[in-house]
Amino acid sequence: MRLSRKIDQALSFVVAISLIVIFGVLIGLTARNTFAEGDGTQDSYLAEGAKFVTFYDDGQKLTVKTDAETVKEAIERADIVINDGDIVEPGLETEINADNFFINIYRARPVVVEDGKTTKYVMTASRDFKTIAKEAGLALYDGDEVELAPNTNFLEAGVANVYRITRNGGRTLTVEEEIAFTERAERDYSLPFGTSEVRQLGEVGVKKITYNVQYINNEEVSRELVAEEMIKAPVERIVAVGAKKSVPPEWETCASWARQAGVSESELSAALDLIYHESGCRVDAANASGAYGIPQALPGSKMASIASDWETNPVTQIRWMIGYVNGRYGGWTQALNHWYTHGWY
Repeated sequence: MRLSRKIDQALSFVVAISLIVIFGVLIGLTARNTFAEGDGTQDSYLAEGAKFVTFYDDGQKLTVKTDAETVKEAIERADIVINDGDIVEPGLETEINADNFFINIYRARPVVVEDGKTTKYVMTASRDFKTIAKEAGLALYDGDEVELAPNTNFLEAGVANVYRITRNGGRTLTVEEEIAFTERAERDYSLPFGTSEVRQLGEVGVKKITYNVQYINNEEVSRELVAEEMIKAPVERIVAVGAKKSVPPEWETCASWARQAGVSESELSAALDLIYHESGCRVDAANASGAYGIPQALPGSKMASIASDWETNPVTQIRWMIGYVNGRYGGWTQALNHWYTHGWY
């Protein structure tokens, strides 16, 4: 009686999961509003900037032309249904930034993992043994083996793939762990104050870590770090923060000098910010170190390369400053960001 109940419960579980997977795939492969290549009836075909996008969905291929900006938007327009556990590569927030863009969809499926007397049922889109074992809550120790085993009990396992773990007495554990990326904000004087823009997407890094594992009664009780290796360094996320403001009345004279020297309107806010940090826009500003003038050139006589009136002419001094910030930092905004980080430029 108990065995019959157990079989009925397992069969119901697997059949339900199988129906969900099949239903999801059928929905995902039916009607799509985004049209395929060659169908010229949709406005998006003629939209400026539209790109060809190809979906690979569990062996099925669909090519569409769309002006969707992200992977998520393209999937939604194509009426493709993504179920829990499915994996989409690249990620849903990835920008579609090239023609002939490819999107892979890996559908979650039922899997059985056998570890001695322990049997775990999971829904997974992964094909990697280690990942599947981890999703099943099982640790793989160095030396353990995982194989795709025959499904000898359809009543209990249903249509699921069966993976079997063979323990070989391993006492070390090697795992991959994520390294969080950092975020840096940079002032951008070409953007209006109060706005922001992502200039570089952050990427999570990966490191490989090896532990010595201690057991009591075949149960893991502790881990000791043995080695750590960087596989992929994280990529910093950079956000440009708008800092462009209108010129305050008290800065108008200095702004006029900057314009005469050749500072563009798009760079004016950053230039004035840096100038006032350095010298308050005073032509005769002097420092004990020998730095002189609006740009605090060290020594001030460097500015003679622009004109002989470098000691008294603000336009001459700012012209020299333009050459300096462009040559050393690539522009006013970069020079100013350096100033905010280090207190000098």
